[in-house]
Amino acid sequence: MRCPFCAHENSQVKDSRPTEDNAAIRRRRQCESCGARFTTFERVQLREITVVKSDDSREPFARGKIEQSVTLACRKRGIAQERLDQLVSGIQRQIETLGESEVPSKAIGEMVMDGLRHLDSVAYIRFASVYRDFSEARDFEEFASSVQEMSGRDVDGD
Repeated sequence: MRCPFCAHENSQVKDSRPTEDNAAIRRRRQCESCGARFTTFERVQLREITVVKSDDSREPFARGKIEQSVTLACRKRGIAQERLDQLVSGIQRQIETLGESEVPSKAIGEMVMDGLRHLDSVAYIRFASVYRDFSEARDFEEFASSVQEMSGRDVDGD
């Protein structure tokens, strides 16, 4: 594994353990050249997945993009990192179990929306504001009121 600090090709594994959800192996490594320590994660990849963007361009699936979006939406919400990792792992499993080599970005966005809706309503609205391209305060108001109506139904059992 290449060192992220000095780009040396070799590092030693100092510790390995499964992540909380057993979806990956966490490895602590130390660079043989500069001595820096860093962490890597090893995950199962069933197949190469290509994301089809709305403009029909294609790019390889990148778990990091989902992690970044979820983390940004949940910033300062007090949600444990473990729960965010579980959400992202769950979305990745959904994508991989679709059995398709190409997945529309819209489908991935909807999976993230669904996951955030169940996790935190503010994070859900934050993500939706970017994903659905809100342009006015009215867009926020309408979406937030629909979220309140949904959560009211969930509580009442409707």
